Formats: sequence, C-alpha cells, structure tokens
Amino acid sequence: MTSSKGSRGNKRRAIIKAAARLFRHKGYERTTVRDLAKAVRIQSGSIFFHFDSKEQILEAVIEEGMRRAVAALDAAVAQAHSPREKMSAILHTHLRQTLGDERDTFVVLMLDWRALPPRSRLRTVKFRDEYERHIGQVLEDLARDGVVHQNTPLLRLFLLGALNWTILWYRQDGRLTIDELADAFLDLLLPNAGRKPVPESAVDSMARFGR
Repeated sequence: MTSSKGSRGNKRRAIIKAAARLFRHKGYERTTVRDLAKAVRIQSGSIFFHFDSKEQILEAVIEEGMRRAVAALDAAVAQAHSPREKMSAILHTHLRQTLGDERDTFVVLMLDWRALPPRSRLRTVKFRDEYERHIGQVLEDLARDGVVHQNTPLLRLFLLGALNWTILWYRQDGRLTIDELADAFLDLLLPNAGRKPVPESAVDSMARFGR
C-alpha cells in the first residue's frame, strides 16, 4: 500500500514535471495555477497543499533540474580519465540534458530564472558554480597540455553559450543525433585528425530555429 507521504511526494514530482513542460511552452508568466492543476488532474486549490505559490513551483523546477544536472556531470566526469575524455563526457552529458529528457527544465532555467526571488537565485548560482567548476577544471588541464587557449575563463563562457543555446536551433528530426552533435562540438574544440568531419549538409539540416 502506498503511504500518504509517498503519494504526496509522487504528486509533487508530477506537478514539477508538468510545470516544466507548461512553463517552457506557454511561458512562466502566462501559466496559471489552474493550468498546472488541470495538467495533473487535481483541483486548483490542491496545488497549495504541495507548494505555497507558483513562484515556489518555479523554484522547485529549476533547483531540482540543477541538482540532477550536477549529479549527472559528476558521474560522467568521474568515469573519464584523460582531459579529452572528460571534455567529451561534459559535452555529451550537457547536450543530452539540454536537448533530451531535461529539455523543458533547461529552457525554463535559461529563460525564467530571473523570476526567482533573490534567495532562490543565490541557490541557483551555487549549483551553477559547482557545475561550471568541472568544465573550468577540464579546460585548465587542456590548457596546460597546450591544446586550448590559456584564457580558460573566457573559453568556458564561450563554450557554455554555444552549448546552452542549442535549445533554439537544434532539431531532433535533423541529420545529427544529440551524441553526434556532441562529437562535432568536441572536434571543433579539440580537432582530431582521425575523426571524419561533420558534413555541412548535416549542420544545415538541424540549424533552424525550432521549438
């Protein structure tokens, strides 16, 4: 038999998942509590049994998404060995989350995080800094090996900008899978003469503005 506490936790997770989807497609400001309640098939007032406000739901969407992102990156980097392997792990993990199962959350994080109250923004920044620490360390290792530019702080920002905004142009029905796109990014950052370059036609098929 499912406990009351377990049932409540399941409903809370369902609300967070539905909120991420609705905030992404409809926008945080335009999504109402009634929309959220309808998505999880409960009465509007029942939302407040789980959350104090819509703002708190946004906070949960972003914070739980960031926790999962940090945990996934931790695990991926831990299994890699050389700096190149670690960078490959970072690119694959980041793009799988940005464009895959966590896409709704990433879009909300990118576009709506400023709607968070100051205390929540500080927690989000803490997760972001932990996430970026991995990337910065790997770039520093690569810089010491002489394979990337020494200005690793700027390179980190440049790389994250390129990765994050794939949410605007990557098409899942294009010619490259998410993992193939990650390999293409790796080749741009760390050219490998042994790998066949991605053809321009493949890039053209996915580089269109989409949802």
